[in-house]
Amino acid sequence: MHPLRYDDITTAADRIGGHVRPVTVAGPEAGAEPYELHLALELMQHTGSFKARGAQNFLLAHREAGTLPDTGVTIASGGNAGLACAWAARRQGVPATVFLPTTAPKVKADKLLSYGADVRLVGTEYAEALSACEAFAAETGALASHAYDHPLIAAGAGTLLDEILRAVPGLDTIVVSVGGGGLFAGVATAARHHGVRTVAVEPEKCRALDAALRAGHPVDVTVDSVAADSLGARRVSATALRAAQEDGVRSVLVTDTEITRVRRALWDDRRLAVEHAAATALAALATDGRPTTGAYRPEPGEKVCVVLCGANTDPSDLTGSPAGA
Repeated sequence: MHPLRYDDITTAADRIGGHVRPVTVAGPEAGAEPYELHLALELMQHTGSFKARGAQNFLLAHREAGTLPDTGVTIASGGNAGLACAWAARRQGVPATVFLPTTAPKVKADKLLSYGADVRLVGTEYAEALSACEAFAAETGALASHAYDHPLIAAGAGTLLDEILRAVPGLDTIVVSVGGGGLFAGVATAARHHGVRTVAVEPEKCRALDAALRAGHPVDVTVDSVAADSLGARRVSATALRAAQEDGVRSVLVTDTEITRVRRALWDDRRLAVEHAAATALAALATDGRPTTGAYRPEPGEKVCVVLCGANTDPSDLTGSPAGA
């Protein structure tokens, strides 16, 4: 597979146009910060996350090529990629078999069933579900999709950046959370084309990209974070690592305490119920003046957009005291 290019993203945009919801961008808030803060509300996307973009691009490309089998598609996922895959498969009229770790939130498993997916719970980590998915594809001939490590998936995710630029002309910096790296790779590739800085944010306890940057190649990491259901990839993709090694990219780590605090603040201040992965990106900014672990501190007047990537979460814990407070 060739390295991800901006042309792949524009092709994906043409392919999925009309099949996904254009992103809504909120902000800026006058006087809140010395920089312009915008929020890309991709949590409002079909299936509740940005993953719908890559899933549509993947299945539509295979439909166009005549390589979408009657046996359908299969994917391993922490939840969101499986939801997007099952939704896109239903629109293509083919079955979807989704492998989840047993730790996946019940809200995601229940939603998968509502999309008609065959849901199979395997292991406690994404990597174990992936192994089972690969065996299933080999046995049945189902088309194997991937939660993040495929150029069609990353290109679909990358379509988000051009939509944001239309809403925020002159954008300086885009901030995204990173798990396996599909969203980051796509967005960073498009951002580099437009001369926009990318800030890649990970939980300290799910730091596959940070570890890969330090090692110079993808390596396995321990996964143990409140955001692990979405950002719990044990190893980042090679495509994401290449994107992170380019100029104009910064890697930031945040703590679970910071993630939980920001998630609660998004609910208290804006009535946005997001999953921990979405809060991870915003936690990179010192939005209320409190210090963060490796905060990205924008310059006065800098135009910054944070991608709130998903909302597949149980909101019942938003009304109590935030963990770690």
